[in-house]
Amino acid sequence: MTIVWTYDWVPEGPRGYVRDIRLRWALEEASLPYTVRSVPFEERGPEHVARQPFAQAPFLEDGGITVSESGACLLHLGKKSEVLMPRDPQGEADTLQWVIAALNSIEMVTVPWWLVGMSRPDENPLEGWMRQRLEQLEAVIAEREWLAASRFTIADILMADVLRVPKVRGFADFPAIHDYVDRACARPAFRKAHADQIAHFAASDRQREEPQ
Repeated sequence: MTIVWTYDWVPEGPRGYVRDIRLRWALEEASLPYTVRSVPFEERGPEHVARQPFAQAPFLEDGGITVSESGACLLHLGKKSEVLMPRDPQGEADTLQWVIAALNSIEMVTVPWWLVGMSRPDENPLEGWMRQRLEQLEAVIAEREWLAASRFTIADILMADVLRVPKVRGFADFPAIHDYVDRACARPAFRKAHADQIAHFAASDRQREEPQ
């Protein structure tokens, strides 16, 4: 059975956004069996680093294979189910293209923009770059329901997860992007993955509150 590894606990802020949700979501979409296990958030030891060199989450184990980085994990899961990635060459290529675009053309802009903004500068130097990328993406999404192969794929899981971050959604009014994120997050698989992640960290809260 596939094992999704995430943190045993995180503070309130990132709950619902920790990237194991991407793997949970994909597995729910494909109806693939899986279980979730934890590594310590506060004390990240050598066993964790051996499986994820940056001591991050998620990573997965699947039939003796260990994969880290959420994008690589999604591509691995895409090989397991045609629900997640088409098998025709063009559909597979389009899905791969948009997986990489979500990571390399969108998330690599949204995360630095957000981090710079945390210091509350008078003017965020990444503002123009962020606006340009979202305008370009808006033009694409305005003409299609999903990004690749005329259907929902792992590319949409990754892109929607990048775009649904509240600060990103609140950046400017991009109606096609907002509708796209709403469509993706209305899917039952996302709702279950999200609820399960919240429940996972809530259970950790209860354990931390118990007398030792």
